[in-house]
Amino acid sequence: MEIIKDLMTRRGISMLIPVFSFLILFACSNDDEDEELGNWVDRSVLDGTPRSSSAAFSIGNMGYMGTGYDGDDYLTDFWVYDMDGNFWSQGASFPGIARSAASTFTINGEGFVGLGFDGDNELSDFYKYNPSSNTWVQIADFQGNPRRGAVGFGSDTHGYVGTGFDGDNDRKDFWKYDPSSDTWTEIVGFGGTKRRDATTFTINNIVYLGTGVSNGRNQTDFWAFDPSTDSWTSLLDIDDDDDYTIVRSNAVGFAIGDRGYIACGNGGTGAIRSVWEYNPSTDLWEEKTNYEGVAREGAVAFYDGTRAFVALGRSGNLYLDDNREFFPFEEEDEDD
Repeated sequence: MEIIKDLMTRRGISMLIPVFSFLILFACSNDDEDEELGNWVDRSVLDGTPRSSSAAFSIGNMGYMGTGYDGDDYLTDFWVYDMDGNFWSQGASFPGIARSAASTFTINGEGFVGLGFDGDNELSDFYKYNPSSNTWVQIADFQGNPRRGAVGFGSDTHGYVGTGFDGDNDRKDFWKYDPSSDTWTEIVGFGGTKRRDATTFTINNIVYLGTGVSNGRNQTDFWAFDPSTDSWTSLLDIDDDDDYTIVRSNAVGFAIGDRGYIACGNGGTGAIRSVWEYNPSTDLWEEKTNYEGVAREGAVAFYDGTRAFVALGRSGNLYLDDNREFFPFEEEDEDD
């Protein structure tokens, strides 16, 4: 209909009848092209307790998930999802205090989990997981304020943690972890706003950060971080009334190939299902098919660069254990 309105404005209403006939034929032949792409396929549900706000990271074709909150209790159990085999197995339990809203990163095939909220206090302890031996060891405590809802991401040599909520205030500071010396160092240069429950994804060794909430308002800025220089670059905002509104909190981020994705989360009035694809070469977004299943926030994502899965989370007081794989360039299969 927008095409018709444009043509009427430019050429006059006298052109309506022949143009309208043409557009009917054009629209009928292009319905499939106008549909949003993206297909979600059911995969194996978690064998353990449904939960939200869990810690999760990916190493190779394995997704690792644990801790979280099930509506009654904070948890310490940890699970491994085999992306190729489509099954879950239980790993060694997280050795720290039970918690939710922890932060994670990976360095050279090992996972790191720390911070979070135990129901009473924000936390600062951190632990390293070795998937080969299925063992945990405690590392140096985080040196910034204890916090929850912070983002974490890793490079080949270092881990990074920043933003979050310290119990009194939202944060914007960032810290770098060096595994060779087991030390944390504060880094500067992030010009974004304070926030908690933001989202990141990594494409070609560049980390992209956005979303989150501060002082009750969803944040609209979007940033790229280069770990080789520890430098930040401001990108186009993710709130454009004409084209898209991606703002949300407590969402998941992941990458497939050279595209990044933000899915689900809390849109400000409750859980949502929408999914957006980011193209770093144009700094623009495209909407994809909504997540299949109920709207959710506090979900987890596993991805290996070519495949991605979104699982768990909560919708209101309903805690979830389902799991779906995303195929961004396929048409939605109504039978799935």
